[in-house]
Amino acid sequence: MRVDSALYAGYLVPPHYDSLVAKLIVQGPTREACIARLDRALEELVIGGIETTAALHQRIIHAPAFHAGAYDIHWLEKFVAAQRDQGDAAA
Repeated sequence: MRVDSALYAGYLVPPHYDSLVAKLIVQGPTREACIARLDRALEELVIGGIETTAALHQRIIHAPAFHAGAYDIHWLEKFVAAQRDQGDAAA
């Protein structure tokens, strides 16, 4: 697991920040191993002071279609819309 970012302790994120302030990268011998590592890394991820998309990424990696590799370029848009329709405000 690796986190790439230009942030550092004490850095003040401006109010109109680039949404990609950090990138979480995992690798493993299989897709399933990578998903498991990503799940654990997202569970343990701590970023304070700004909103993140970590919870959304957790829902994505738990989606059956994601596990099956059954997605295309429109999948995320549909997934987020379905989350919103189900009343999940964090989507």
